[in-house]
Amino acid sequence: MTTVSAAWFARRFATQRGIVLDVPTSLLWQGAIYAAWLPAAGLVWWVLRWFGASARGLAASLVAGLMAVPLEALASSLIDQAFIGGTDLAGRVLGRVPVCILLYTAIVAVGLAAAHHRKAAEARARNALLEAALAQARAVAAPSEPERLMVMTGARRVPVETSTVEWFGAADNYVVVHWGDSHEGLLRATLQSLEARLDPRLFARAHRSALINLAHVREAQPLSDGSWRLTLASGAEVVTSRTYREEVLKRLGR
Repeated sequence: MTTVSAAWFARRFATQRGIVLDVPTSLLWQGAIYAAWLPAAGLVWWVLRWFGASARGLAASLVAGLMAVPLEALASSLIDQAFIGGTDLAGRVLGRVPVCILLYTAIVAVGLAAAHHRKAAEARARNALLEAALAQARAVAAPSEPERLMVMTGARRVPVETSTVEWFGAADNYVVVHWGDSHEGLLRATLQSLEARLDPRLFARAHRSALINLAHVREAQPLSDGSWRLTLASGAEVVTSRTYREEVLKRLGR
């Protein structure tokens, strides 16, 4: 539609200059001009794929535009010259620059919108998978002989069923156990050893220093940087980093 509209105005412009163009020629003229923008669109696509749809990607697109806009203005002017003649190429290039800036800006805007749409769709898919995994974790039946951990609370050691643990936090050579109604205690172990022995349907690493019980997650809120804020039954919040988010999804997918 843009080509058809531009061809209609181009025929009127040519007629005012005493140049008669038929419809196919005017369509070919404007079609060639807009086809010349395909390399610029490819450049924007590559820049956004490489730098992302962030402020960095926008800045890189603007820098690329410093090269793309003059080249597109030159290409359009050469196409004009081929169809309607003329010798003032430099003046024609300068006259084309504002329109080329407008078109390049529109291409960048469309590219950013498409990139954000794709990112949002991927985030929705990950969140749906997480919600399904959390529902699965809550549905896991408690074992007939529940596993217990001997946790140090002050001078005592008390047995704690793993199914009641909300999350484990690393603390040097110990692990802080959080269970029940804000109870805490110490366990002489590492998160890696605990992760290896606990049910992977229930426990997953949130980041380097936290191992969470998915059955106790009550809310998962996606954050702008791609991580998740997980709210547990007690109200405690644990943030899952982007790195461990992917690992969590892989494990839950199995």
